[in-house]
Amino acid sequence: GQGFAFQRKQKIQREYRKLLKRERKAGTQQDIQFTDTYPEHLKHLYLAEEERLKKQRKATNDSVLSEEKLNKAVDFSLEQMRCYYTVLPQDGSVCKVCALFNYRPVITERKFKKKTSNQKAKEEYEKIKAERARKKEDAEKRRQQREEAQRLYKQKKLEAYKILSKKTKKGQPNLNLQIEFLLQKIQQNT
Repeated sequence: GQGFAFQRKQKIQREYRKLLKRERKAGTQQDIQFTDTYPEHLKHLYLAEEERLKKQRKATNDSVLSEEKLNKAVDFSLEQMRCYYTVLPQDGSVCKVCALFNYRPVITERKFKKKTSNQKAKEEYEKIKAERARKKEDAEKRRQQREEAQRLYKQKKLEAYKILSKKTKKGQPNLNLQIEFLLQKIQQNT
């Protein structure tokens, strides 16, 4: 028969269709909100309120005017009025232009679009790739440090062996060199 994954998929699809149906119902109810049975002499107020809400929804969907466009509009209107005001220093005080037109400077807020699955996958891939590269570099550094430590260790051992394996003319071990070596070792440790 069909496996558990197929059944799970169908269940999720059913739930998604239910959710869409509910949203459509809720959307139509919002549209009808202001056209119910209101008194005739107040109906124009409710319709105006509905129009205002529609515009507000539309405005939230569109991005706010950029700071640049706003500055151009202010410059144009100043030229029209032939009034040239200077902007005060950037200490947080309101500029004269703002005071003249009685508005606060608009901070642009862009609505970030949701990332597509492809963009998400690319970002995830880049993140994993960077992580792998970082791990590879760390491993390479550790390997080099280990090799350097081994090389130094072998070099010290070889020097110690050369000193300790020296013999006199008769073939006896050279005790003077051995004692000097032990003395150096003690001095290095203290």
